[in-house]
Amino acid sequence: MEEIREAPEAVREWERISAHSHITGLGLEGLKAKPVAGGMVGQVEAREAAGIIVDMVKKGKFAGRAILLAGPPGTGKTALATAIAKELGRDVPFVPIAASEIYSAEIKKTEFLTQALRKAIGVRIHEMRRIYEGEVKELSVKEQPHPYNPYVKVPTGATIKLATTDASQKLTMDQSFAISLIRQGVETGDVVQIDADSGRIVKLGKSKEAAEREKLDLSSVQVVDVPSGPVLKHKEFVYTLTLHNLDVAQSRAGMSMFSLLFGGEERKEISDETRRSVDEAVKSWVEEGRAEIIPGVVFIDECSMLDIETFSFLNRAMEQELAPIIIFATNRGVTVVRGTDLKAPHGMPLDLLDRMLIISTKPYSRDEILEILKIRARAEKIEITKDALEYLADIGEESSLRYAVQLLAPAANYAEAEGSKKITKEHVERVKQLFADVKRSVTYLQEYEEKMLK
Repeated sequence: MEEIREAPEAVREWERISAHSHITGLGLEGLKAKPVAGGMVGQVEAREAAGIIVDMVKKGKFAGRAILLAGPPGTGKTALATAIAKELGRDVPFVPIAASEIYSAEIKKTEFLTQALRKAIGVRIHEMRRIYEGEVKELSVKEQPHPYNPYVKVPTGATIKLATTDASQKLTMDQSFAISLIRQGVETGDVVQIDADSGRIVKLGKSKEAAEREKLDLSSVQVVDVPSGPVLKHKEFVYTLTLHNLDVAQSRAGMSMFSLLFGGEERKEISDETRRSVDEAVKSWVEEGRAEIIPGVVFIDECSMLDIETFSFLNRAMEQELAPIIIFATNRGVTVVRGTDLKAPHGMPLDLLDRMLIISTKPYSRDEILEILKIRARAEKIEITKDALEYLADIGEESSLRYAVQLLAPAANYAEAEGSKKITKEHVERVKQLFADVKRSVTYLQEYEEKMLK
């Protein structure tokens, strides 16, 4: 008997709204920033400076440089770095790390940084493949008794006839192809792609004619058009990897027989010889026109936490031939460079600061805070009244933008519990009373200082 079951409400598609998921770019028209565009609000000068950098990167004129985003907390430094990566293109690698991660990793600082830098360098590989493509008109699999069990038959080969709208061709296959056909469940009426070089078989779906002829359920069967042209085609496949992906693949290829047989510990560090061989291979691919380099972005937040050794390493890394764009971000003023007794702006060595293009971010105005709150409410699918938005903008101006944005989610939850579809000013006032900002928290500590543990 057929059975219908209701799916629980908890079963749904994964959806996660991050702090900067609404950002799609810098919001520029040419090199001029629009007031509100691409998920970005305000910071006109910073966005225009970032637009010039993006243009320089695309023209290959940004080698050996880095960017420093400097400004107070909550002024959009991470948003700006994300927008730069989005402007560079969809395949451009974006590797965000916090400076504190470097010291908590199980590998050496230099190895961690090298892996991060190579994760941010993409290699777009172009490969021409011989592909047989068409609808299966005939299929015959040859079988013979298993040499150790005569009651079991194993495939030894296959004959298949593929047809397009313009041509047809019969192919004879060996045992490996025959096994792949059986595993894929290929049958007449299916549209398939067969890679002649690698032996990979891809079942694309059922042809429209076969689906109508067999009266298949179209909701459960993938129906595709029969391809046109010749059966044998030369197709270009494009896929993007990073240098770190290639490093890992190369290092695993060089694993010892002991590790393969007995499950030895996977290498956490990659040798310089492996990286050099990968670099040489990539250079040869680029010279042959089979690949192109995509410089990505490494975003290092809390860069004042880095020590002098790390700064020296990054200073040298920027000079390398294959180097990504390094974006530092800091909200510190003049402070001590870790590992030394010297004080410097942003806690960074002066020789490194001299090589950077520094972009300053400024606090948002009330109108800009209001626009950001509107964008965040749309991104989080929150309904909110005009009065509540205006009140949140006042809170953002008085306290901080981050505090105002953080109140959106609890206010929406409180409104839902009250049976309201929209957040009102009363809901915001209630959650503001429940959740303190930094100023109120400091006042509370001072009031009860004697009762606090010291």
